[in-house]
Amino acid sequence: MEKTKLLALYKKMVKIRKFEEQASEAFAMGDLQGFVHLYIGEEAVAAGACGAISPDDYITSTHRGHGHMLAKGADPKLMMAELCGRAPGYCRGKGGSMHISSIDLGMLGANGMVGAGFPLAVGAGIAQKIQKIEQVVVCFFGDGSTNEGLFHESLNAASLYKLPVIFVCENNLYGISTRQDRSMAIEDIADRATAYKMPSVIVDGNDVLAVHRAVAEAVKRAKAGQGPTLIECKTYKHHGHFEGDPALYRPEQEVEEWLSKDPIPRFEQYLVEEKIATTEELNDISEQIQAEMVAAVDYAIECPFLEVSEAVKDVYTDLVEEGRNR
Repeated sequence: MEKTKLLALYKKMVKIRKFEEQASEAFAMGDLQGFVHLYIGEEAVAAGACGAISPDDYITSTHRGHGHMLAKGADPKLMMAELCGRAPGYCRGKGGSMHISSIDLGMLGANGMVGAGFPLAVGAGIAQKIQKIEQVVVCFFGDGSTNEGLFHESLNAASLYKLPVIFVCENNLYGISTRQDRSMAIEDIADRATAYKMPSVIVDGNDVLAVHRAVAEAVKRAKAGQGPTLIECKTYKHHGHFEGDPALYRPEQEVEEWLSKDPIPRFEQYLVEEKIATTEELNDISEQIQAEMVAAVDYAIECPFLEVSEAVKDVYTDLVEEGRNR
């Protein structure tokens, strides 16, 4: 992979990490209200997957969707404005952290409902097939959502109709506070693809290049009309389920083990050892992105809230015909 592409993956990962750190701080200061589910620790999945698709491809997300949105090319200032409920945000401050989206970016929506991204991805895949558009949909989801009926219905439909959907499971071992081995009898989510005659692969979700390779291969299959793929990325979130969750249900040794596998230092080591970049160059990139994220918070806080009169606009659509609302 060329140096520019490798550094682009690195920048995506660092951008997600720095954004989330600023979001955590803004939440602690009271500038960001509501629940916030941070993506810290899982950056390699979003960066690797979105780095392997085209700008006009689609993604669907989860309640932990900041990383996906940023990896798809979102402006951090408009994102932070959305998280802070400000009018210039991507959804005019109405979506907030769990419901941020941008059709222009191909981000069909983060979603507070567990598993709700599955049918959205399948629907987009059906539209692409009907219109004969050479695009793919990447559906991000967590391990816990695979116990939902929507997961099974969606994989069945995607396989049956050979839809260009790539199912990317971010297996961070926990569904809220319940460990995977207490909610399902299998160790690997990828095993569930067998029931739908769908190819699957398990990758190290903290290795951005491994994720990128797996998704790139799945994209080739999808665009060749060979249908969907399930990719299970083994990863781990550094914070609790949401900000304020002390995550006491996680064993200390487990946390320490996964923190030692932090995807960003691992990729930095690779870039330096392969002489792609020097430590100084990577530090400069990190500092520049840090300043950008701090500026995003400052911008968001200075932005106005939406006017009360605008509250129900874009929520329901009034069709005006012959002077009557229907």
